[in-house]
Amino acid sequence: MRAKEIMTRRVVRVAPGAAVGEIANLLLRHRISAVPVVDAEDRILGVVSEAELTHRAEIGTERYRSWWTRLLAGPETLALEYVRSHGSRAADVMCRDTPAVGPNAPLAEIVRLFDRRRIHWVPVVDGGKLLGVVSRTDLLRGLNIRTAPDGTSGPPDDEAIRRRLLEILRSEGWAFPSGLRVFVKDGVVDLWGRVDSEEQDKAIRIAASTIPGVRMVEDHLVRFPAWARAE
Repeated sequence: MRAKEIMTRRVVRVAPGAAVGEIANLLLRHRISAVPVVDAEDRILGVVSEAELTHRAEIGTERYRSWWTRLLAGPETLALEYVRSHGSRAADVMCRDTPAVGPNAPLAEIVRLFDRRRIHWVPVVDGGKLLGVVSRTDLLRGLNIRTAPDGTSGPPDDEAIRRRLLEILRSEGWAFPSGLRVFVKDGVVDLWGRVDSEEQDKAIRIAASTIPGVRMVEDHLVRFPAWARAE
């Protein structure tokens, strides 16, 4: 799946001149954690999130730095922190280093971005213009779409299921399918053989259960650690 298939298109957004109090009100009213800041042509300029509004002079939560961390931070960083805690408009407090993705970005790329940048949502842009956002909630919605029953019926292709499971296991570094025996009948997968650990056993069962057409997985795997086999 790609960003355009799951993104939220109706996005709350603000202009650079929006007041900080107005932005806080929008976050509370719409139960969101951030808003994009856009210009008159809907080009994204930055983002104001809860993080940008956490350290504020109005509520006495400006970022505290000891004298030695102030020396390490340097004047540019200290000046930026002052603007963030005292600025009154979106343009003052917004984060300009905002990651964004295109409408055809794969979901795997978006998840890696979430993990790397420790963020909860990302704008979707085309030519700099805001099309929507993808949040962690949108990813859950995409998962729900993919795992919902598709309404198809008919007998499962047992041999295709068996081949697909072996293909998956051969592509994974934790699996050793050469010692695994797989039998499939009427969509029921029977697993026989030895595995190194409970985690490996569970991973093989999950790999089998996620293949379309599988009705049940019968696990006859025996846990037998590699060090024990070597003796």
